[in-house]
Amino acid sequence: MAGQGTPATALLVKRGIAHRTHPYRVAPDAPNYGALVAVALGVAPERVFKSLVTAVDGALTVAVVPVTGELDLKALAAAVGGKRAVLADRAVAERATGYVRGGISPLGQRRRLPTVLDESALDLPTIYVSAGRRGLQLELAAADLVALTDARTAPLQTH
Repeated sequence: MAGQGTPATALLVKRGIAHRTHPYRVAPDAPNYGALVAVALGVAPERVFKSLVTAVDGALTVAVVPVTGELDLKALAAAVGGKRAVLADRAVAERATGYVRGGISPLGQRRRLPTVLDESALDLPTIYVSAGRRGLQLELAAADLVALTDARTAPLQTH
């Protein structure tokens, strides 16, 4: 689709990974943004994942979790062998990834960060993650996301 290229979509095309892009319209400051994205796309909310930049013992790490739950910071720290995880400052996250908040993709980041994907993704035929800008989601197989990001999988969400 012309005009929809991002570093994330460019990476998928370059590697020949099957994917689809899905534009949507949701106000960036809307409460429960992720659930509204799922509604806009007409998909089950557990298939839509958010990418959260965190700091685990000071090292930036990306957690990819369903929009239906919250990130369990203790579980994330344990998954990467750390002691303490906190959400990264917005400016730090944007600078490290090259994306703006609300459009941070786990793919095609400026600086490739360690990534942990919630294990629930492995039970789904495809998942949706940000394509690298607000208003555009990528649909791809979780196994392809794991392979491209060298991600670990672990239970990361609280309900």
